[in-house]
Amino acid sequence: EILASSSTALSYSIASASVNPSSLLLKFVQNPSTSHYFPWCHPSSGPHSILPMQGDQLPSLVRELDPYHCPVPKIFYVQLTVGNNEFFGEGKTRQAARHNAAMKALQALQNEPIPEKSAQNCESGKEMDDDKDANKSEISLVFEIALKRNMPVSFEVIKESGPPHMKSFVTRVSVGEFSAEGEGNSKKLSKKRAATTVLQELKKLPPLPVVEKPKLFFKKRPKTIVKAGPEYGQGMNPISRLAQIQQAKKEKEPDYVLLSERGMPRRREFVMQVKVGNEVATGTGPNKKIAKKNAAEAMLLQLGYKASTSLQDQLDKNFLGTPAGWRLRKELQIKSS
Repeated sequence: EILASSSTALSYSIASASVNPSSLLLKFVQNPSTSHYFPWCHPSSGPHSILPMQGDQLPSLVRELDPYHCPVPKIFYVQLTVGNNEFFGEGKTRQAARHNAAMKALQALQNEPIPEKSAQNCESGKEMDDDKDANKSEISLVFEIALKRNMPVSFEVIKESGPPHMKSFVTRVSVGEFSAEGEGNSKKLSKKRAATTVLQELKKLPPLPVVEKPKLFFKKRPKTIVKAGPEYGQGMNPISRLAQIQQAKKEKEPDYVLLSERGMPRRREFVMQVKVGNEVATGTGPNKKIAKKNAAEAMLLQLGYKASTSLQDQLDKNFLGTPAGWRLRKELQIKSS
């Protein structure tokens, strides 16, 4: 019918010389309800130049009447895998498709029962704890167990023997009512062996009761860091006390460095430095052990803790008569006041 009407219009324009073909075709376009035209013809072309055109290239008047180029909405498809189950979602956007797939997965998983904890899961949990403990030193594990059970810890070198090139040290560790000794060719090795021995006894203790916390249905307030009181660990060895305080704060252990060694051969004076975070303190003494204790005590006073009473009881009387001893006594009096 369209071809017939088009041929009629063309033949009519050829037969009547007084009719303009362009005005006739424009009349057909403006009155589509009463006329028919070929949708792929250029409306401004004459009868001898009928050119096929794409839908987006047609003029606006013709493009509105083009029945062959309707816009088709784009649909996205998403596949979601949860365990052995697969869920498919669709939507007009990628985000809508993901939400649709997630909604289907939630509806399916809500009907499944919650799996119970099996013995294999418990064994695997113990193996994971053992793997975590394997990455920690024996000394750190001793401090960690003592902190959980609220037990004081102290290390002390009780014996030193042998020639200068073959020294032998014996260190005693006390954890609450447990104690053990370790021997080695260095203080560090003897301390480690003592910690290994007492750690075997601590692992035999019964496990602590697990207290399940009730679920909170309100917004949880942010935790505030509670600092230990100034009297915390008073009476302990300053070195062990400082290490235990850092363990309680879950911060890095103190770092000790020997700065200098000065004085006459029989009246030596050692200067030891300890660093805790951004804080630095120094201590002096006739040997490295006392200098380290004094540095730890100075750091405790600098952090706001009270002086360790055991330090003043264990100071050597001969050391108190030296210039370094007088300086230490004066520093303790000034800081304690």
